[in-house]
Amino acid sequence: MNAGKFVNAMKKPARKIITFDWAIKTILRDKANFDILEGFLTALFRRPVTVLELLEGESNQRDEADKYNRVDLLAKIRGATSGDDERVIVEVQYLPESAYLKRLAYGAAKTIVENLKLGEPYDNIKKVYSVSLLYFDAVEGGDDYIYHGKTEFTGLHTHASVTLKRSLVGERVRIGETNIFPEYYLIPLKC
Repeated sequence: MNAGKFVNAMKKPARKIITFDWAIKTILRDKANFDILEGFLTALFRRPVTVLELLEGESNQRDEADKYNRVDLLAKIRGATSGDDERVIVEVQYLPESAYLKRLAYGAAKTIVENLKLGEPYDNIKKVYSVSLLYFDAVEGGDDYIYHGKTEFTGLHTHASVTLKRSLVGERVRIGETNIFPEYYLIPLKC
């Protein structure tokens, strides 16, 4: 037997990598395993999180005219009262897109709209947190492993951060206590 053929025959088969996306869609789909996902999100937000449902990523359209929302998981952060819950959407993204951040904004906005029924007061709007697990580099020169984005109001000329009047904000928002606008977490999964 040729030595080169012998070495090739002795090589171990290529290792198959289990991805977070695969784990969410297979192993963690069982409600008995939701505690793993809830533990991950609870550690991120430092508040108890409950998984509401795992979504079929690109099939969650309400009708043919509706744009689908590529969300893999919908969860809630429990508030002090039952009406005080906030929403968390989690998406696993493999490939970069030219309009990825715009799609994130769309997904957060759609989640807000879907959780407010016709005739309900705007006071019932739930804060949304968008968590993206990314298999690509999201930032240039970044040296962190979690990136957080949010809307912040500042003076146009002074550039100083401002606190909005309570009458405009409504109920207090718990995490960061900034405002009702969506917040985004980008988590690059370095492979």
